[in-house]
Amino acid sequence: MDLKVICALSVILVVALSTLAEGKTLPTRCQCKLVPRERRNCGYPGISAVECRKAGCCFNASVPGVPWCFAPKPKRVRKVCPNDSYARINCGFPGITAKDCERKGCCFRAHPAGVPWCFYHRVVEEAC
Repeated sequence: MDLKVICALSVILVVALSTLAEGKTLPTRCQCKLVPRERRNCGYPGISAVECRKAGCCFNASVPGVPWCFAPKPKRVRKVCPNDSYARINCGFPGITAKDCERKGCCFRAHPAGVPWCFYHRVVEEAC
């Protein structure tokens, strides 16, 4: 490769990585509900609440002697079969059996007509 191509690829890589670093999702209130002794440090001394949250971490300065910027708990999620028949995303093919659909790990409901009967689960976050 010539130098121009290497430089162009380097710039693209740097831009992509910086976008990923800034694109952290904010933790939910449930993820930040931790007993203070279970907190794992996620920042540095003197980090602001804004910088902590920007890093995808939780911030709570109300308890002295424990990390104020700390790692969130993992999200608790579960799979559900959508009730709204028009929210279904096809997971099978016309004529698929319930057994074959469920073997693929999908939901099956043979009604109503005109919508997929074999369809993907939705993932929803569980309440705290």
